Amino acid sequence: MLRVRPIHFTSRPDQWEQLLTELGMVKTVDEDSWKEYDAGSGRLALHTAEAGSAEDGTTAFGVEVGDLAEFARRANAAGVEDGTSPAELVQAAHGDTCRITGEDGFGFFADKAAHGAQCADADQDLAVVEVWFTANAGAAAQTLRNIGARLRPVPDDDETADFTAKNGGVLMVRPSEGPAHSGLGFEYTGDLSALRDRLAAAGREVSMTEEAFGRSLHVANPDAEGADAPALWISARH
Repeated sequence: MLRVRPIHFTSRPDQWEQLLTELGMVKTVDEDSWKEYDAGSGRLALHTAEAGSAEDGTTAFGVEVGDLAEFARRANAAGVEDGTSPAELVQAAHGDTCRITGEDGFGFFADKAAHGAQCADADQDLAVVEVWFTANAGAAAQTLRNIGARLRPVPDDDETADFTAKNGGVLMVRPSEGPAHSGLGFEYTGDLSALRDRLAAAGREVSMTEEAFGRSLHVANPDAEGADAPALWISARH
């Protein structure tokens, strides 16, 4: 199995929970500083961080898998053709996991899923999106292929690459200068205008933009109060 599950570190978990609930996500794990929320496709974890810390307001790229050893074996077997061994079984602070390392040095964890089923009560039109920003987009895209992500055609013929995970969620690669880093967003296959109205009725600051590739909502980031945090985006997907 492969499911998108980024980890967002925040000193404002209550504000995030309120927004995620308004988006239609459902809390499925609640363990002190660690909480997980299911969308119709993909999952998001919140990890409480100390206010003002380096982690506060950041998102870690991550996925969930079924069997760690089998996942690592398949990823490394797929990497033979391009001469890479991206997967390594390691013992991290949170337990046994598999570390994936791209050619650009960007690393993320594939963790064993605590529970496999996606919550049926979550908004089925909502998908969790995580983004790998890198100066070596081609290599990053190949790493995602090697771990089993499925390439999804995109209209632009450039270095962007979109993937879906078999068990839910979207992974994107976007070219970017500087050190590789991750980003967080959402996709919505339903009526984006209705979602905008729903969020506005809940008191959210929300705007809609029309761009060449489609429409997107921009919602005030729960981390942004008193800080310069980017807006959270939700893109239309047909």
